[in-house]
Amino acid sequence: MNAQWTRASSYAFCERLARRAAGNFYHAFALLPREQRLAMCALYSFMRIADDLSDEPAEVADKRIALADWRAALHAALSGEFHHPALPALADIVAHFGIPVTHLEAVLTGVEMDLDISDYATFDDLYRYCYHVASAVGLCCIHIWGFQGDAYPAAEAAGIALQLTNILRDVGEDAARGRVYLPGEDLSRFDCPRESWQGPSPAFRAMMRFEADRAYRYYDEALDLVGCLHPPGRAVFLVMLHTYRALLDEIVARDFDVFRDRVRLPRWYKLWLAVRALPVRYGVSRGT
Repeated sequence: MNAQWTRASSYAFCERLARRAAGNFYHAFALLPREQRLAMCALYSFMRIADDLSDEPAEVADKRIALADWRAALHAALSGEFHHPALPALADIVAHFGIPVTHLEAVLTGVEMDLDISDYATFDDLYRYCYHVASAVGLCCIHIWGFQGDAYPAAEAAGIALQLTNILRDVGEDAARGRVYLPGEDLSRFDCPRESWQGPSPAFRAMMRFEADRAYRYYDEALDLVGCLHPPGRAVFLVMLHTYRALLDEIVARDFDVFRDRVRLPRWYKLWLAVRALPVRYGVSRGT
């Protein structure tokens, strides 16, 4: 281990990064016991750094090299060689919680997809992307939270629901950057090509309603995860799920006008969700 990056300093680095950047997630981490909370910060930091490498203003070739280096650094860390302050903590949680390395690799594959793909022809294509950038993260999380039974299908569905919500929220921003995540087959079905997105037209609203209904179905499937998780993890999961479902509700309530400004939830609402989850955290309530 690099002498300047002890396990303790690595966890401290990850906690600072998560507190600063985790947004809709960090408020939920506080519901966990300290060991699990720090583990979530370490996991988040690994994912966030990968995202930043993909999103930085650099040539695609340079981003590709940076992400390949980050993947190599992951495997070096798992062998005890650390090249970044976040990695001693990450290696520790992989060993302690039994997180399958294939899930971490899947996330990196998803981040790399953004370097090469700017649109998706079918929902099956989009599903593959959502699995890599979101479902694989959830599959890592449930190992930290603790689970029993067949939790994987519902965890996968949760990731799809959350990522679809992100996509619907960011339709305007993504289009301005030359990215269209909504499936091309759906744009054709509703006669709503990208060039027509000057605002929420009737065709655009009909298409977004279709996509929102699809996301709601994945939220419903994700609820099966509640019964599989240990109480603290169940509480965190419910806060995350309800936070993102509330974002989707707000998108629908705006009649899909996602061009005006970014859909956000007030901080008090996110804190209220965390407080409401306290009985679940301590096993007093199962939660819904």
